[in-house]
Amino acid sequence: MEKAAFEKLYQAYYMRVYSYVMALAGKSHLAEEITQETFYKAFTTNASFRGESDAVTWLCSIARNLFVDEMRRQAKRAAPMPSVADADSGVDIVREVEDKDTSYQIHLALHELEESYRQVFELRIFGEMSFREIGSIRGKTESWARVTYHRAKLKIIERMGIHETGL
Repeated sequence: MEKAAFEKLYQAYYMRVYSYVMALAGKSHLAEEITQETFYKAFTTNASFRGESDAVTWLCSIARNLFVDEMRRQAKRAAPMPSVADADSGVDIVREVEDKDTSYQIHLALHELEESYRQVFELRIFGEMSFREIGSIRGKTESWARVTYHRAKLKIIERMGIHETGL
């Protein structure tokens, strides 16, 4: 990829990729790191971009994979068990565990979805994109994006065996 073309790509999509990663990570320093690594990877391995999707979709896919890799690395590091002092500090450990478990179940259900459903759901929830933007990225209409998102949400709810909770 030419340097000028890469600079244009970086300027055009940095904030969208960063916002997507920030929605995944929840921590600005981690989001910045993964976003930078995403563009580095895109610049050094541009031969893998086949043009089958929009550039922002390609970049978000790279970012998602880098984020998942980072989460796996962090999970390998053993986290200490909460102590009695933590329980007395006012932190609701049970709620934290339940929230993490629910999040994990949603991600498992999301992973099982067909690619189009998964991408639309991720762009809407994690990337905080409008249905118009999602439709544009996928080369479809805004209505298609709305319907696909709704169907993805229903499939996740069905796979989790829960009642609709406002995803």
